[in-house]
Amino acid sequence: MSDALFSPAAARNAPPIAELLKRVLPSSGLVLEIASGSGEHAAYFARALPALLWQPSDPDEAARRSIVAHARTAGLANLRSPLAIDATRAPWPAARADAVIAINMIHIAPWDATIGLMAGADATLPDGGVLYLYGPFRENGAHTAPSNAAFDDSLRARNASWGVRDIEAVAAAGRAHGLHLVERVAMPANNLSLIFHRGRRDPGAQIGTRSGG
Repeated sequence: MSDALFSPAAARNAPPIAELLKRVLPSSGLVLEIASGSGEHAAYFARALPALLWQPSDPDEAARRSIVAHARTAGLANLRSPLAIDATRAPWPAARADAVIAINMIHIAPWDATIGLMAGADATLPDGGVLYLYGPFRENGAHTAPSNAAFDDSLRARNASWGVRDIEAVAAAGRAHGLHLVERVAMPANNLSLIFHRGRRDPGAQIGTRSGG
């Protein structure tokens, strides 16, 4: 039996995410993906952005086996073998990266994972480096759609430490580690992309808002 796992959500959201990543990621360098899950995203993005070197990771052994299986099928020279990274445990076994991405991670993990993600990105990224987050978020204390509210309820029923996060809290966690939210992009299925830059930011600058996908 193949070790490859498949996620219908990953297949659906990979194309619009890839189109946005083409704009917000550096033109070359190393991209570290935290919580890569099945590995479908890593294979898709490595093919869509061949000038970038992709480093998937996941704390779960079954997920890492799936990543290896998808990478073997893809046969791409710019897709590395997965690392065992738990966002909450420092230091990460990846000294440097030009960008860090985490897709559908922080709502299916305790809040400590968000804090660890910000701390790890701060330690890993250069000044001006990009942290990209994707998933459902609350804004101004409210869900952006009834479906997200129902999803939040289901997450908290499964694990009381999980849940859809407030953008304001996520942005504050980033600022505490030198990561500044510079853009919010609306995505399909009531999801959002949040783009952070590491380093100094003009305190008078405004957060950009766009529609994507």
